[in-house]
Amino acid sequence: MNKKQAFNPYLPSWEYVPDGEPYVFNGRVYVYGSHDVFNGWVFCQGDYVCWSAPVDDLGDWRYEGVIYPRNADPMNKDGRMCLYAPDVTVGPDGRYYLYYVLDKINVMSVAVCDEPAGKYEFYGYVHYPDGTRLGEREGDEPQFDPGVLTEGDRTYMYSGFCGVGDKSRTGSRVCTLDKDMLTVITGPETVVPGSEYSEGTGYEGHAFFEASSIRKVGEKYYFIYSSQVMHELCYAVSDSPLGGFTYGGVLISNTDLHIDSYKPADLPMAMGANNHGSIVEINGEWHIFYHRHTNGSWFSRQGCAEKLTLGPDGSFEQAMMTSCGLNGGPLEGRGEYPAYLACNLFTEKHSLYVGEEGAPMITQDGRDGDEEVGYITKVTDGATAGFKFFDCRDVKKISVYTRAYIHGKFQVRTEYEGPVLAEIEVDASNIWEKHTADISLPDGIYAFYLTFRGTGNGQLKSFELE
Repeated sequence: MNKKQAFNPYLPSWEYVPDGEPYVFNGRVYVYGSHDVFNGWVFCQGDYVCWSAPVDDLGDWRYEGVIYPRNADPMNKDGRMCLYAPDVTVGPDGRYYLYYVLDKINVMSVAVCDEPAGKYEFYGYVHYPDGTRLGEREGDEPQFDPGVLTEGDRTYMYSGFCGVGDKSRTGSRVCTLDKDMLTVITGPETVVPGSEYSEGTGYEGHAFFEASSIRKVGEKYYFIYSSQVMHELCYAVSDSPLGGFTYGGVLISNTDLHIDSYKPADLPMAMGANNHGSIVEINGEWHIFYHRHTNGSWFSRQGCAEKLTLGPDGSFEQAMMTSCGLNGGPLEGRGEYPAYLACNLFTEKHSLYVGEEGAPMITQDGRDGDEEVGYITKVTDGATAGFKFFDCRDVKKISVYTRAYIHGKFQVRTEYEGPVLAEIEVDASNIWEKHTADISLPDGIYAFYLTFRGTGNGQLKSFELE
């Protein structure tokens, strides 16, 4: 079988599915998430869609279509509320249950389907035995970002949102649901603290913010969540799904903060913001799914994934952001690669969060839904795009495709702050034009950092290795 190469982001560049919850069902990886739009003005403006790929070909993603429109909920018939990040679990009856929260109410909704990516139908609201909906009883905290895990006749549902400074929210809280998938039989109980309640817990500096997710690894339960700094996904481990979680560490940051293998640990290599995702085992290897931000905003996010290393003690190492993600190794060091695959994108300021004025960003032409390949815009002096990794054999030339008012050169490095190995002269053009320079590379696996030096404000479509 001729497999396709897998990239980051793993879906087409015109698709915006953040908050990814990955699962393997019947030999395919399914990813459930919220649905942003290109150039969106708020989070999660689209209907729920699903994508899937064969476990043995993670570059071959298939669009499964809309699985649940936002106006399917009885409280949202006019569609004025957004569908926030969902999660899916297989119930005791073998059906697939989709848990979600609308953006203006405090209760947890549930939809159901007979197959992983069919048409889900509204099922009900999570409630107490007396019929009171969870989130509406005195003392309840608002429901947000569900994480669900079913074992036997019991489903464990985690939920919560804790902004820094808000003492009214305690952390992520767990309930046990009965086999009807709706009725609360234990809880809610706080299992991972928010920042206002983290002192002395081991979660200091990495306390719970949002994005509850739960997985079982061996005989232990791993709780995955977005921490108070937003750009990182962390994990905690327990022998029980109902409590006793101890902080484990960072799984991924969409800025590569803390990674010190190729740059200083405290140096961000992309402009981050919120993060949400989870882990999944595919063919015996663990992966972390997360998202990145495009278009210089918080509201057009794209799903990415990296391989994780699980230690014999049950700990995960923090994964580095790459362009090759689910590929199982480096990309082929030959041919043309689109610029939207940049896993590092920064200026000389190295801003930690999205919002730096005039910073380079990934964008696209057209409107949301147009199948226009993404590229990097706002390329000005000092802007750097980093791509990793590529298995290079007999590479002699490197090219960039640029357009817009730009004059200068791209300096090519294979290490951050490494020597300049080539300089590609570029000039203004109203169409995409190819510019080439010679490069001498011994055979090996490389990253590529392209730094623009010059005047103007340009756009980078792609680079090519020959």
